[in-house]
Amino acid sequence: MTALVQHELGPFTIADWHALPAREDGSRLELIEGYWLVTPPPSGQHQWAEKRIISLFDQAISTAERTDLYAVGGIGVEISTSNRSALIPDFLVLDTPPVGTSFQPGNVLLIGEIWSPGNTSSEQQEKFQACERAGVPYFWSVAQDHGGPVELAAYRLVDGRYKCEGTAALGEGPVRIASSPVTLDVDVASLRLST
Repeated sequence: MTALVQHELGPFTIADWHALPAREDGSRLELIEGYWLVTPPPSGQHQWAEKRIISLFDQAISTAERTDLYAVGGIGVEISTSNRSALIPDFLVLDTPPVGTSFQPGNVLLIGEIWSPGNTSSEQQEKFQACERAGVPYFWSVAQDHGGPVELAAYRLVDGRYKCEGTAALGEGPVRIASSPVTLDVDVASLRLST
């Protein structure tokens, strides 16, 4: 479960976001239109899926011989200074080496979010729309239950709006996803912990 934290001294800025110390409990503090969004530390299933997705990107980037792309997780993106929004996506693909703690949207080719069962639809919509407004070319939305991912939806930015151009669901086997900086095959079952 996440919480939008209202504060009598807000709205806050991206400079305020940068000035905050790292959160010792592993939770993530994001900034949505000037207000803090606190996300608890990700579950083991969530972190496993994130690791697997980044590994899929690493393999596809290597196969495509794209030495200009970098798949990483859990680093900041300064979505919009004017809208006072900064996110820490679960995974992303950059066109610049991942040196530093945050990046401009112009260097971000893909943002991916793995939604936990406690994420609200309004939070999902806010992040989706923030990335859309920032012009991030691709957005991946991964829905999960308590066992891990159950569906992936891949969006491409077309005329300033995200259009879903591919999905992969649990039980379908490998599905080719082209709505990405590199084409890759995703089997949702491989993103779940086998228990």
